[in-house]
Amino acid sequence: MLHQNRRKFLKKSSQAALGFGLLGFYNCDSNASNSENQKAIETEEVQELFFKISLAQWSLHRTFQSGELDNLDFAATAKNKFGIEAIEYVSQFFKDNVNDKSYLTDMKKRAADHGVKSLLIMVDEEGGLANTDDKERNKAVDNHKKWLEAAQFLGCHSIRVNAYGKGSAEDVGAAAIAGLSSLATVAADYDLNVLVENHGGYSSNGAWLSNVLNQINLPNCGSLPDFGNFCLERDNGQEWGGTCIKEYDRYQGVKELIKYAKAVSAKSHDFDEKGVETSTDFMKMMQIVKNADYQGYVGVEYEGDKLSEIDGILATKKLLETVGSKLS
Repeated sequence: MLHQNRRKFLKKSSQAALGFGLLGFYNCDSNASNSENQKAIETEEVQELFFKISLAQWSLHRTFQSGELDNLDFAATAKNKFGIEAIEYVSQFFKDNVNDKSYLTDMKKRAADHGVKSLLIMVDEEGGLANTDDKERNKAVDNHKKWLEAAQFLGCHSIRVNAYGKGSAEDVGAAAIAGLSSLATVAADYDLNVLVENHGGYSSNGAWLSNVLNQINLPNCGSLPDFGNFCLERDNGQEWGGTCIKEYDRYQGVKELIKYAKAVSAKSHDFDEKGVETSTDFMKMMQIVKNADYQGYVGVEYEGDKLSEIDGILATKKLLETVGSKLS
């Protein structure tokens, strides 16, 4: 049942264009040499952490895409293979069953049977919530409603969405305010949050996205900072694919987004012989997370290809535990 009284706490957000011209883009080298924090992370007994660890389904995307693992077995795999008791779903792995209550009931039961908590659904391919065409943007908002229903049924606290749009930073920013505000208003009726990830295009500019969220100023519209998705420009001119030729400083980006965070994604790609992630200084990044007094879930999201998905997940989890023990 929807809770219509939830609308009362939502404010009407302005549709005026933002002053994005002052923000600019940052062409920073986020892969600079490792800091002293990164030089040696020694194995030690894991203490109680200031955060909790979850598993993003995308960490196993090749295994799911190949059919080797079924979406219904995700919760059991997280618990039995990795010792992780909270999960983040990806919409594409059950998009054909999003309206199937019998299927969703099976998903929910399997998670409950294994003592696994369903946190959120990462929703893709449902249209641009920052599309500057009003009709297309409103269609995207409508497309996300079925995922709100599924997330509520599964017991999630949020859906993760994308702020995609074409045009100037100012125009796309104003469209993002309109689209995200509209969806968040609907999500409030389900007691759900709408979380925006830095996930390509303008959204990978931390200043741009934090400004959008600040202008929206709704309690259930927040961020999902990802440690690695800060590519501003690719050689193919698209949000994804090709080679990144311009990056936003990832540490600055997480600093700007963490105050709006209701989930965090610990993106990893490769590790050295000491178990240190080679593209992101996890000690530095998790210090930023701690400084913001964030105590929620940090999701393991392995996206590399040198280690197997299983080994990459285990390496990321171990690094989070090691770093977390030092900071807790």
